[in-house]
Amino acid sequence: MKFGEQLRTSTIKEYQWYYIAYDELKNQLKPAYEEPSSSSAGRKGKGKKKEWTEEDEGAFINRMEQELDKVHTKQKVKAIEIGRRIASSEKEVSDVVARLDQRGPGETDGPTEEEFMMLEEDLSDIIADVHDLAKFVQLNYTGFQKIIKKHDKQTGWHLKPVFATRLKAKPFFKDNYDADIVKLSRLYDIVRTRGNPVKGDSAAGGSQSAFIRNTTKYWVHPDNITELKLIILKHLPVLVFNASKEFEAKDSAITSIYYDNPETWDLYEGRLKKTEGAEAIRLRWYGGMDTEQIFVERKTHREDWTGEKSVKARFGIKEKNVNAFMKGELLPAAVFEKARKDGKKPEKAIAEDERLAKEVQYSVLKKGYKPVCRSFYNRTAFQLPADARVRISLDTELTMVREDNLDGKIRSGDNWRRMDIGIDYPFSQLPAEDIERFPYAVLEVKLQTQVGQEPPEWIRELIASHLVEAVPKFSKFIHGTATLFPDRINLLPFWMPQMGVDIRKPVTQHFGIQRPGHSAQSLSTSDDDDDDSGDEEEYESQDSTPRAGSAENGSRQDRDLRNRQDFPGGNNLDIEEQLAAMPLNEDYPLYDSDDEDEEENALEEARRVGGWPYYTKVLKKHAKLVGQRTLTALHAINPVPKPTSMPRNGGIQPLGNGHIESRRFKAPKGKKIHVPVRVEPKVYFAAERTFLSWLEFSIYIGTIAATLLNFGSKPTKASFIAAGAFSIVAILSLLYSVGIYLYRSNSIRARKAIKYHDKYGPSVLCGALFVAVVLNGVFELKERGYF
Repeated sequence: MKFGEQLRTSTIKEYQWYYIAYDELKNQLKPAYEEPSSSSAGRKGKGKKKEWTEEDEGAFINRMEQELDKVHTKQKVKAIEIGRRIASSEKEVSDVVARLDQRGPGETDGPTEEEFMMLEEDLSDIIADVHDLAKFVQLNYTGFQKIIKKHDKQTGWHLKPVFATRLKAKPFFKDNYDADIVKLSRLYDIVRTRGNPVKGDSAAGGSQSAFIRNTTKYWVHPDNITELKLIILKHLPVLVFNASKEFEAKDSAITSIYYDNPETWDLYEGRLKKTEGAEAIRLRWYGGMDTEQIFVERKTHREDWTGEKSVKARFGIKEKNVNAFMKGELLPAAVFEKARKDGKKPEKAIAEDERLAKEVQYSVLKKGYKPVCRSFYNRTAFQLPADARVRISLDTELTMVREDNLDGKIRSGDNWRRMDIGIDYPFSQLPAEDIERFPYAVLEVKLQTQVGQEPPEWIRELIASHLVEAVPKFSKFIHGTATLFPDRINLLPFWMPQMGVDIRKPVTQHFGIQRPGHSAQSLSTSDDDDDDSGDEEEYESQDSTPRAGSAENGSRQDRDLRNRQDFPGGNNLDIEEQLAAMPLNEDYPLYDSDDEDEEENALEEARRVGGWPYYTKVLKKHAKLVGQRTLTALHAINPVPKPTSMPRNGGIQPLGNGHIESRRFKAPKGKKIHVPVRVEPKVYFAAERTFLSWLEFSIYIGTIAATLLNFGSKPTKASFIAAGAFSIVAILSLLYSVGIYLYRSNSIRARKAIKYHDKYGPSVLCGALFVAVVLNGVFELKERGYF
């Protein structure tokens, strides 16, 4: 679906007169044609295309200014309205809670269930308004970017740099609604719990020194960030570390400095290969650069076969002491001297922190670890206070920055961090080679569930929805190091090829923000119809589902609701497993490109001109169509094995039309892509047992050969040939088994992603043995005179 059509089908009724007039602007860019001359009057088509003039450019810019002012005004007015509605709801909730607190024991007077339901409906409506405004902003921003790109491409005049300044003057797309989301989360939690929200330490996690979690990671496209936050806050409140103060942007900022040896990159390769005991050492702080408390953290990876879980341990240290500690000038005992005197923390916990400090300091000094990479992001955490069983965090504006002093350039110097930047995203003062701006948000779902316990149903639906893309074991440290040091890192993580693929997916199920009183939900998906869609500063945002109020949409959604079944538990396949079980079709484009649009334009241009150029293009088009259909027919009759269809959960629909977009990736020249391979001790034993089985088989065949040669009535030519044949088979199988065993052992030790099954060996061995038996029978029968 092209963007113009996408814009029309995604129109929200409230905003229908305030969207960018994309089709009109596109028509204004269509070239005009001169009247055909007398010499060409007999030919079909129009005259020569007119050049784009300064007058045309001025008219186009004026229209763009009008559209920008229209969109910016509507966004500003609606944002103010939402802010006032939140303030009004806040007052109403406070009144209801005050009446609830004034109620004495045993009294029945107070707020009724109906009042709470009305408040919840009110807040749900505000949440839907925030969602719709975010979609309106994203769609219009995409429209401006696309029309500017189309203008520069068709006219040859460069409007993009000039209009970027005008967009900054009216930045309707800059609001991220985080402050509104924090307020809505608090109010919705109060109403949802009927005035009894879960109490506890809101800084859960800040006081923990070592904890174990089961964490899964996902990428989230910028188009879906606000919608995802609004969905989660209906189930979990936003975790606020300091509820006594108003929310500020710096409250969500988290910065980490990662250490490694810039010569050997031991920590990078250990974390990438997930070797047993691999460590990551980082220094982290929350908030701005003026924060005094710094956390020294160490992550340790443990293989599953060890029976242990990967652990993150950390201790706090004052910022003024970090340099002395990391250089070995300040010993761990001195770091915790004040904590021991205060007596606010148990001696056992202080002893554990001190042991960790000693180990970290020893590793840094012994192995030459230095600051190499910084990660910055704004985190929105969702968690019940003092309850870490379910914790969801969403990291946005993720940025990696070089902290090293390599290549003769001083960045951090002798300090443990560079001081020329703070939390001023997007760090425009840095050169391009020092920074990597990650294009997606990172969602982490952290669960502390008991053995056999299923995660909450809404989490299962969330991670199976179109809003997220699973990227297991994604690491900010690994990604930042691999991208910032391309000349020094040759082993790349497995997700690097995926960076060039659009992760947005069509809507897979009835899941999203629902406005009270409507059966339809606001859903979002994306299509891409223009070239250069990989620009870092641009991303497209579309909403492919018709809005509530459409009769066709309502009936379709109602039908989905009737057909939908809940996610079953147990071993039923989830949405990702279902998709993985489906056959691949490399010809299916999940997102269309601009190529088809350009071909249609070229054909239309040739039709206007007429003559031989037009007929040539028509023939090429039909020849291409015939070739595609021929290939499709050949694929259909090709006798290849068909995959077994896997059972699906009721109501869950696969992506698109049942197809999956698949691509083959190749590592850049001189580099390798590391594919995670799980290796357990039993794998070594399995390879050894296989070798011993081959060895035993070779001995049996060798024994047969020796028996034929030495224990007959008299050595004959037939027995000699048969014994030789069996001996050759025994020797070949022995050599083959030794070679395979060495190959497998080395591959397992190096964690190579190879095929460990033996596809041809057993068949060749059986064939050779069959030939040997047949030869033995033939020569024996011949020796006895049967033929």
